Amino acid sequence: MKKLIFNPEKCTGCRACELACSFSCEGLFIPSKSRIKVSRIDEEGIDIPMGCFHCDQAPCMLLCPVRAIYFDKDIGGVLINHDKCIGCRLCMTACPFGAISYDSERRLVYKCDLCGGDPECVKWCFTQALTYEEAETLAKDKRAKKVESTVAALTAAARLVVPGRG
Repeated sequence: MKKLIFNPEKCTGCRACELACSFSCEGLFIPSKSRIKVSRIDEEGIDIPMGCFHCDQAPCMLLCPVRAIYFDKDIGGVLINHDKCIGCRLCMTACPFGAISYDSERRLVYKCDLCGGDPECVKWCFTQALTYEEAETLAKDKRAKKVESTVAALTAAARLVVPGRG
């Protein structure tokens, strides 16, 4: 199953992902209507892309009183059935990532739906701060990178050890 991955180290703050999302979902280039948001932390000089993590045990899904939020096995994402939604916005309070928004004109909540399994934000992220990849591949890559960094640290530490000094 694929997951949408946010990699803040690669984000340049260009916000192409926000534009791609708003155009794909709303037909307009309005970043405030995007399902993904890029937050700027000026003190640190970093930009952080953030959106729905499509949690396995999604708090929004568990809290929805009418079960309008569900897990779609085909795309591996948490989706909203707007025909069932009563607009109570409990899901907004439950989401630890602030990934659910409310459209006061249409009177409905909305969030990332992974564009049906082919996220536009990923296509337009030129630095690969956003990727859509197999969860197993992600775990293997993380382990491999951790092994590499550990070996490099141990090798560097071994060079610092002077023979005969403890």
